Amino acid sequence: MTTQTPITPRLVQRQLTGKHVLITGTTGFLGKVVLEKLLRDLPTIGGIYLLIRGNRANPTARERFLAEVASSSIFNTLRQHDRVRYERLLSEKVRCVTGEVTQPRFGLDDNAFHQLANKLDLIIHSAASVNFRERMDIALSINTLCLHNIVALSEAGGAIPVLQVSTCYVNGFNRGDIHESFAPPAKAALPVDADGRYDIAPVITELQGKIDELNTQYRGRALAEQLVLLGEREARSRGWNDTYTFTKWLGEQYLRKALAGKNLTIVRPAIIESTLKEPTPGWIEGVKVADAVLLAYARQKVVFFPGKRSGVIDVIPADLVANAVILAAGELLARPGAQRIYQACSGARNPLTLGSFIDHLMAEAKENHLTYEKLFEVEPRKPFKVVNRRLFDISIYLLCRTLSTTGKTLKLVGRTQPMRLLRNLNAMNKLAEIFAFYATPNYVFHSDNLLALAQRMGEVGPDALFPVDAALIDWEHYLRKVHIAGLNCYALSDKKPAPKPRHAA
Repeated sequence: MTTQTPITPRLVQRQLTGKHVLITGTTGFLGKVVLEKLLRDLPTIGGIYLLIRGNRANPTARERFLAEVASSSIFNTLRQHDRVRYERLLSEKVRCVTGEVTQPRFGLDDNAFHQLANKLDLIIHSAASVNFRERMDIALSINTLCLHNIVALSEAGGAIPVLQVSTCYVNGFNRGDIHESFAPPAKAALPVDADGRYDIAPVITELQGKIDELNTQYRGRALAEQLVLLGEREARSRGWNDTYTFTKWLGEQYLRKALAGKNLTIVRPAIIESTLKEPTPGWIEGVKVADAVLLAYARQKVVFFPGKRSGVIDVIPADLVANAVILAAGELLARPGAQRIYQACSGARNPLTLGSFIDHLMAEAKENHLTYEKLFEVEPRKPFKVVNRRLFDISIYLLCRTLSTTGKTLKLVGRTQPMRLLRNLNAMNKLAEIFAFYATPNYVFHSDNLLALAQRMGEVGPDALFPVDAALIDWEHYLRKVHIAGLNCYALSDKKPAPKPRHAA
């Protein structure tokens, strides 16, 4: 690793003072955490522009911001400490721009687009479709093609630095130690130029052709399902587990080429989960990757799952990711002219095995399930087993076949219990299709560059304002006393079935 001159401590604060930053994706989980941290610890920032799409209930960006973002419980710490100051920060620092990131110029007229560009010092792009089973056309539009508009804004402002929030899982099916560099496809062979940049234009053209073909053959729900299946096929045949990670890789490669020689930093989080400490321990919004199986177990729908107990699953609290984004933003302004990648992850620095993850959660469920009334309807009585994928597939097949035959017989006499069990098995199988890749890891993510950045920024040790080091996590305490409590308090509003799981970037 190249040695660099240390940056003066707290440079991130000095560098962002008076600066104007555009952020996309603040209606999402990570975007809210980043925004809250900026407002709380960098009040001298010049202005925070939020690109937000209006909707039927809230047609303007400001209306939607107030309804969906400013009202979020993540801002409770700011509100409770000094409500007047909080409202003043929203009024003076937050400027909402009504626009759609996938539309040319975000749907703004040419004059408004250039006026916006001329005000900005930095672009933080965190908007994404994080649905693992997204339609191919939607995922491609949001995760890849919309970056044309981000680059256009950068160019309109005279090469505004861009910080892209991606995901560690752009590395796809690559195995072993994964460092902070641009990832090659694990399967597909793509041409590269002299600088090692992949030519993704033929891939995008091919994908758009297949999307157009489906649009001529199908309509309605049938079309939507075919587009989902297209995404899964294309991702897995080319070296990725799902449409989300495949289209995010395409996005990285597009930015790498479009901003060659310019100012680009990519921050790749692993599996983002509830906050470790800030602004409050355990804050989370929605159901994330690791939680989908936990919730299914808590609701007694899953008792075994394909995975590898010894495999290192990579979980990282959201506040550490937000800190990584802010540190990288400060460096991007202080030292422009380079393309950098930082991975916010725990795998190499503070490994958590799938076996330990499950054991901690089961221990908490057994001892304190009554504490989490929204999460556990009753005490889970069966242990959660991890089995290899082949045994899982055989077991599911045999159980479903047996229950289907038995259920048809019992239905004739008015009994339906086997059908309920069959639905649970189908749900278990669907979860396995989506998440087994993350539960059977063959990779370890490294964050050496990010840790070196924190060192240069002076953000290490007990006085760090923007800590990023995964070694700070005590996994047993975090999982048992922080994360489960956060799920119960923030992610679940009642005892109805949990919402569909989404990946966090």
